[in-house]
Amino acid sequence: MSPTTAFLPAISPERARRLLQEGAIPVDIREADEHAREHIPGAHSRPLSSSASPLITPRGAAVIFHCRSGMRTASAADQLAAGIAPGCEAYVLEGGLDAWKKAGLPVATDRSQPLEMQRQVQIGAGSMVLAGVLLGFLVSPGFFALSGLVGAGLIMAGATGFCGMARLLRRAPWNRALRPAKAASCCASQKN
Repeated sequence: MSPTTAFLPAISPERARRLLQEGAIPVDIREADEHAREHIPGAHSRPLSSSASPLITPRGAAVIFHCRSGMRTASAADQLAAGIAPGCEAYVLEGGLDAWKKAGLPVATDRSQPLEMQRQVQIGAGSMVLAGVLLGFLVSPGFFALSGLVGAGLIMAGATGFCGMARLLRRAPWNRALRPAKAASCCASQKN
């Protein structure tokens, strides 16, 4: 028997593949930049951060929610369950996209899309910390303050959810060219 997460049963990548062949709809709850770079073929982008209305699906079609590792879908299972239309069969992909790839199942990848924002922030913050340490040892101890400021910024981002570096990076030329993921008609918001 499959483990369950809140009201949504977790299913293996193989079972998800079979359901997709039978007409199930894969729904990627990651942010649009993550989905644009890599996703399950045919997956509809519906970021958890902007999902407010119930999903409208073709009659009888199941929905399979997924994220990168399964952690976001597991922690948001109650919210996801509440966001599906009544009578809609829904599941969570156990292990997310990582488990899907590990099972050898196909993934649509677009390397022309920028790296996910989280990875850009990690690269930027790590580079600034390393530069501050190296410059602190090689040039002047005052440069250690750069590493301290980046650390303080990361703590603030974790505590408040506001990341100034991500806001700056979103304005970088390579991120302004981010093509939004195609919206699916079957995942349109329900009109009240």
